[in-house]
Amino acid sequence: MSEPALVALRGASFAYEDGPTVLDGLDFEVREGRALALLGRNGSGKTTLMRLLSGGLRPHRGALSVEGRSVSYDRKGLTRLRTTVQLVVQDPDDQLFAASVAQDVSFGPLNLGLPDAEVRTRVAEALAALDISALADRPTHLLSYGQRKRTAIAGAVAMRPRVLILDEPTAGLDPDGQERLLTTLDALRASGTTVVMATHDVDLALRWADDAALLTRAGAHTGPAAAMLARTELLREAGLRLPWGVAAARLLREQGLLADDSPGPRTPDELAAVSPDAASR
Repeated sequence: MSEPALVALRGASFAYEDGPTVLDGLDFEVREGRALALLGRNGSGKTTLMRLLSGGLRPHRGALSVEGRSVSYDRKGLTRLRTTVQLVVQDPDDQLFAASVAQDVSFGPLNLGLPDAEVRTRVAEALAALDISALADRPTHLLSYGQRKRTAIAGAVAMRPRVLILDEPTAGLDPDGQERLLTTLDALRASGTTVVMATHDVDLALRWADDAALLTRAGAHTGPAAAMLARTELLREAGLRLPWGVAAARLLREQGLLADDSPGPRTPDELAAVSPDAASR
């Protein structure tokens, strides 16, 4: 019998007050150790789903579980959930509020009632993980946008969650900032953190994720990223285009340059390795 999902929603439904139903009877799983990209059109319920997974919202019907145990929404249950799952919202200015970087990152651990020495250790580790140790004493209002993003993520990492959920983490970053952030996320994954990333960028999802979840009116469709992001009709239902890597792989196979059972390229470098001529065109 397979291990239960690390975090799971079963039959979850949610509607905002005086609004239409956003999610209806949704089943959704986060598997430990699998980088998961969450994709869907605006208004598909991605933000609502992420807030349900992290305990910021409670489903009107259905249940949230952690390792097969239902979450209770009392103080003890929510503390347990938030030491397992942390959500970082898209706009860091919605999450940062303390005077300095270190103070902001320390808020979560302090709220857990941890000893000062443990809080200092967690803050130092989180700042190092996000490569912002030099900014510890910097006022948050003097940070660049990318630095604010990293500080917000560091605040979540300081809680040592098993699941880190990021809402459009690369939005607003320049190419160098995106690459640096992806390198940081790879390091967090290597250290045992399961990362869920909501994104509209299908090329990023194909390159980065092990699994992809496409949110449509019919629910969430989850599977290996390469297979899910090649399902043209499902992508259309989710308001997404075909990733260029999938399109390139189809063209290469048509020209006999890529075997049917070989994985397609996910980056320009991988395309060049498959077919130098195709990459230079």
